[in-house]
Amino acid sequence: MLQSLRLPHLTIRQKVLAGVVIPVLAFAVVGVVSLNSLMRLETTLTLMEMADDLSNTILEVRRYEKNFLLYGHGEDFEEAQRYIDQARATLLAMSADARDGRSRRGIAALDAALNTYQAKGQALGPAAAAPAERLDALRQAGKDMVDLSLDIKNAERSRTLALVANLKRQLLVAGLCVIASALALAWLLARKILRALGVIVQATADIGQGRFKTLAPPQAGDETGLVIEAFNRMTRELERRQAQLVQEKKLSSLGVLTSGIAHQLNNPLNNISTSCQILIEEHGQCEPAFAGRMLTNIQQEVLRARDIVKGLLEFSRAKDFSLKPTPLAPVVAGAFRLVSSQTPSGITLSRDVPEDMVLNLDAARMQEVLINLLLNAVQAIDAPSGAITVSARVEADAVALVVEDTGPGIADEDLGRVFDPFYTTKEVGKGTGLGLSIVFGIIEKHQGSIVAEKTGGRGARFVIRLPLPRAGEGAA
Repeated sequence: MLQSLRLPHLTIRQKVLAGVVIPVLAFAVVGVVSLNSLMRLETTLTLMEMADDLSNTILEVRRYEKNFLLYGHGEDFEEAQRYIDQARATLLAMSADARDGRSRRGIAALDAALNTYQAKGQALGPAAAAPAERLDALRQAGKDMVDLSLDIKNAERSRTLALVANLKRQLLVAGLCVIASALALAWLLARKILRALGVIVQATADIGQGRFKTLAPPQAGDETGLVIEAFNRMTRELERRQAQLVQEKKLSSLGVLTSGIAHQLNNPLNNISTSCQILIEEHGQCEPAFAGRMLTNIQQEVLRARDIVKGLLEFSRAKDFSLKPTPLAPVVAGAFRLVSSQTPSGITLSRDVPEDMVLNLDAARMQEVLINLLLNAVQAIDAPSGAITVSARVEADAVALVVEDTGPGIADEDLGRVFDPFYTTKEVGKGTGLGLSIVFGIIEKHQGSIVAEKTGGRGARFVIRLPLPRAGEGAA
């Protein structure tokens, strides 16, 4: 039964249209009714004015009647008859405009009373010789005329007041209808449109900060659902493109690192080659102890080359994000090893990270963070000499990982924007503006934070705060 009474589903466009058209139609109906009441009120006011004139005319008839009865002057009787004719003319005009049954009955009764009064006056003869019962009948007929005229006057006044009260009620109802429809339309706009726009604005701001998240579709299948569905498609596409850009940025950094790593690999390969040549030349003649030392040297150099290549592969490989208890010191050391080939001889790299500091990390992503920050620091130091320091210390329930350099630093007006995607202060072609945005996203995935602090022009200083593991997950 309830299903059969459910209103048909309407889109927002249809709801807004209904919210505008229905109040307009209701107001138009009330307007027509009010216009009809105003027309009736105009007629009633005219009748009330005529009833007032009629009452005054009948009072004049009574005044001349008294003068005639007191002094017996014929002109007073004639003047009374003239006012009776004037009252009858007013009654005739009133009967043409009267629409109410009560008014028509009152007019007919007063017209009959006027005829009775006029007949009794004409049958009276000289006032001085008229019998007392005729005089009393004339006075009673005059009194009846006055009472009937007052009844008509009061009836028209009451009808006027009733029409005014009815008109006030109609206008009040119309006003309440307009206010109610305006509130309903405002509620609809706020609930269906403005709230959805607010959610989209907030989600857009999150996307501007590099945080891609889709919105839950609304239950109602109206235009907001279509907008949010389109927005979610856009968000997923932007996230995919962002992932591609991040990987391209990583490959770009990998290209920067590769030239230096080739030089790093050259040293162990030379050592391996030299040891192998010695063993070949001394084959069958060298002492076993000497051959063991050569082979141990070869193994160490192979392990050294393997670590370099492994670090390069770990940095370039794209894999799912995964947090697990990881010592921080080896991660920092791996980043230093990959960046050292791109560090000029005048710039020193130093680190102060406790060996026993364990955090919940994705080692590859955290190494990517450090490589981005270290490369930025290397590129920022223009002088022949400089220093880059990475240190870590425990602060309350978090670890503060600080990366600072002795370069020119970051301008105060740029501190709040350095993590925005595609924002860069480098020359065109020398930076994409994605490095620090990637860093910000990775730190946020670690449930941490990163800020660029003011240094007063004494180099750049980035502070990364990462939460300490809970009991049983690791310790620092």
